[in-house]
Amino acid sequence: MTRVKRGTTSLKTRRNTLRKVKGYRFGRSKKERQANEAIVHAGVYAFAHRRDKKADFRRLWQIHIGAAARPLGLSYSKFIHKLKEKNIALDRKILSGLASKRPETFKRVFETAAK
Repeated sequence: MTRVKRGTTSLKTRRNTLRKVKGYRFGRSKKERQANEAIVHAGVYAFAHRRDKKADFRRLWQIHIGAAARPLGLSYSKFIHKLKEKNIALDRKILSGLASKRPETFKRVFETAAK
């Protein structure tokens, strides 16, 4: 069997790894072993935080809705309960957008639910 020299392949792998960790601090941006570990950790965090982001936005929407509903006379939870009783199927993202960008529309939805 012929001999295979792996220098170019190793260099390409190392170069690609170090490109991914450009901007990291200390050995993680310069040493191949530490860089590989940093890449794995970054992937784990990215995966977990994509899930966390959904909950973070839901919390933010709830705050927006509550802030818009309170001056009109109801708390967030009572407002959502009234919406469910009246079968008004607007999700929190839409309600939050109405509350911040179109307060007059939000007020009409609120009045419909509060009747």
